[in-house]
Amino acid sequence: MIRLTELTLPLHHPDEALPAAICKRLRITPRDLVRHVVARRAHDARDKTRITLVYSVDVNVKDEAAVLARFRKDRQVERTPDTSYRIVARAPAHGPRPVVIGAGPCGLFAALILAQMGLRPIILDRGKVVRERTKDTWGLWRRGVLDPESNVQFGEGGAGTFSDGKLYSRIKDQRHLDRKVLTEFVKAGAPAEILTEAHPHIGTFRLVTMVESMRATIEGLGGEYRFSTRVDGIDVATDATRQRRVHGLHLNGGDYLAASHVILAIGHSARDSFAMLHAAGVHVEAKPFSIGVRIEHPQSWIDRSRFGTDAGNPILGAAEYHISHHCSNGRTVYSFCMCPGGTVVAATSEEGRVATNGMSQYSRNERNANSGLVVAIDPERDFPGHPLAGIALQRRLEERAFVAGGSSYNAPAQRLGDFLAGRPSTSLGVVTPSYQPGVTPTDLAECLPDFAVAAMREALPVFGRQIPGYDHPDVVMTGVETRTSSPVRFTRGDDFQSLNTIGLFPAGEGAGYAGGILSAAVDGIKVAEALAASLGRA
Repeated sequence: MIRLTELTLPLHHPDEALPAAICKRLRITPRDLVRHVVARRAHDARDKTRITLVYSVDVNVKDEAAVLARFRKDRQVERTPDTSYRIVARAPAHGPRPVVIGAGPCGLFAALILAQMGLRPIILDRGKVVRERTKDTWGLWRRGVLDPESNVQFGEGGAGTFSDGKLYSRIKDQRHLDRKVLTEFVKAGAPAEILTEAHPHIGTFRLVTMVESMRATIEGLGGEYRFSTRVDGIDVATDATRQRRVHGLHLNGGDYLAASHVILAIGHSARDSFAMLHAAGVHVEAKPFSIGVRIEHPQSWIDRSRFGTDAGNPILGAAEYHISHHCSNGRTVYSFCMCPGGTVVAATSEEGRVATNGMSQYSRNERNANSGLVVAIDPERDFPGHPLAGIALQRRLEERAFVAGGSSYNAPAQRLGDFLAGRPSTSLGVVTPSYQPGVTPTDLAECLPDFAVAAMREALPVFGRQIPGYDHPDVVMTGVETRTSSPVRFTRGDDFQSLNTIGLFPAGEGAGYAGGILSAAVDGIKVAEALAASLGRA
């Protein structure tokens, strides 16, 4: 087949326009076009008065060799790439069973690949199966009752389960591992359109059933899940060559699991696990992350600002945005994890603290759009001196937010106009906040560092000029957003093993090597392959 890219058509084109455009572009007659399949579809809304659709299509033609020869210097007309995934190893006859700690996107795909290789992984997760976990999460949102071991952060599916379910990233991978992830998701029940849409998403409810389906697949291949199983200690010993090696794991309840090959996919909020690993001597370093708030606008405002008179077109769906501003104080403010037609959710995993995140369902039909409005920070400038200092900073800000919200898991919130004016909010305006269990109007400047407040106050009017209505006085800001990414990195070598602990394979967001569902899943695949390769060398 031939892959034809950058084929542009008007938003409102008839069905027959696509094959006609293919024939025109390839300089063939309709009789020479055997079949065409859309490989990818995106939209270009830079000109709101003339929104276009941009296609990549795979085509069968009668004389493929002649067409490819005609366009041999045209990078937009090439042979369709092979995106199929191939297993890189098979289980040795008498090898050990690998252990995967964490059942989020990274751990899920690491376990799937290991299982497909015949390695029968053991998967440990401190939280519960996804449906029980969902009930516990709603317990916080609806009743203000937090379960520290079963919440937005902990449990089957990981933090990505309660998100927009975005399935795109900026990773570049010549082996098309992202395609493997999307294909497995479709097998598990995701809509087939995620294979072709430029910015695919799934949403929370669909993710729940998909995670269950993938668990059944892994178990059917010999994998074993152990839920409500937290790793409280790691058994590391120095061998005859003076190298540190993993020998086993100490589990909650006093159990011990012998293990020589362990994938560490614990997510970005496993703070007690970070401390345990640091105390055990596993190499860890502080890394940059970002802090700020969630900001909410009526989705209709964002749709009109992005799509003009085509706002509401079902092909376009709910509009997104990505914005950033470099401030005079040297800080960068940017939008993070934008959730069209979604809600702001309580994302804490620790008692006495408030943290926020965003979530959308597949339909993206809630009243508001929300995103993180965050400021980039780094260890050298903002939390120097200790690998875990970023965690301490997160906790301080979340504790301030808990108190400012009324010490009840309500979140502190403020009208944008009041935030810019430097006065506390005493009431809210036309934008209704979506955060549950509720919000308390207050002054968000009490919850964030002064440099972050100053940077956000500078950036908001700039964003208002880019997106009309973005800085409307009644826009709601809800605090705090502190878990944009892991505050630590468990450094690994070229073999994907810990820099100083053989047999330990840090992976995904919690290890500091991914950001989002897709990149975490791809990292899980790579680490699983590396673990399998190490078994072959043992």
